[in-house]
Formats: sequence, structure tokens, C-alpha cells
Amino acid sequence: MMRRVLLWVLTLFVAGMFLFAGGMKLAAHPMMVATFGQIGLGQWFRVFTGMLEVAGALLVLVPATAAIGALLLAVVMVGAIVTHLFIIGGNPLMPIVLLASALAVVYLRRERISSLIAAV
Repeated sequence: MMRRVLLWVLTLFVAGMFLFAGGMKLAAHPMMVATFGQIGLGQWFRVFTGMLEVAGALLVLVPATAAIGALLLAVVMVGAIVTHLFIIGGNPLMPIVLLASALAVVYLRRERISSLIAAV
């Protein structure tokens, strides 16, 4: 029972944070536009990242696809951490927390990944 509660708390946290962050990117919030301007790949990359974050957040909310969504979000957060460390500077703490949270969802839903691999 405790595992199930932890899983859903983590799931809702991850989904909420990425829906918010992805939504800000897709809505062209000035802070996001400026941040992605610093990255130097163009604003298409902001839109692409926002779409990945929103898609991952929605996948996390569905138990059958939650592990895949969390894995997608973890990859995005690895990119965010690298970007903070080597390109734009700033504190990478939030991407690290989000990476850890996404990986926790992957771990807690690992049986879904195993069954998807077996089905393929």
C-alpha cells in the first residue's frame, strides 16, 4: 500500500512539474525564450523540448505508459543538467531533482518496461 501511495505521489509530482515547465516553453514565456536564446540552437529547440516534456508528463499519468514517459523525461533532464553545467550556467538542482524523481518512477514501474520489452 505504501509503495502505491509513493508511486502516485511521485507520478503526480513529475507530471505536474513537467506539464508546467513544458507549458511555459510552449507558451513562449519570456524567461524560457531568453534561456533558449542563451543555448543558441534557436527557438525551435524550446518548442521541441516543451513538446517532449508535455508528452512525457501525459505518458507518466497512464500506468501502462508511465515508465516510458518517465524514461523520456529522464533523458530530457540529463540534457538540462548538461546544459546548465556547460552552456548557460546557473544552478542545476531542479533538473537533478526532476531527474531523480523521473528515475524513481521508472524504477517503481520497471515491471511495465520488462513486459513491453518481452512483447516486442
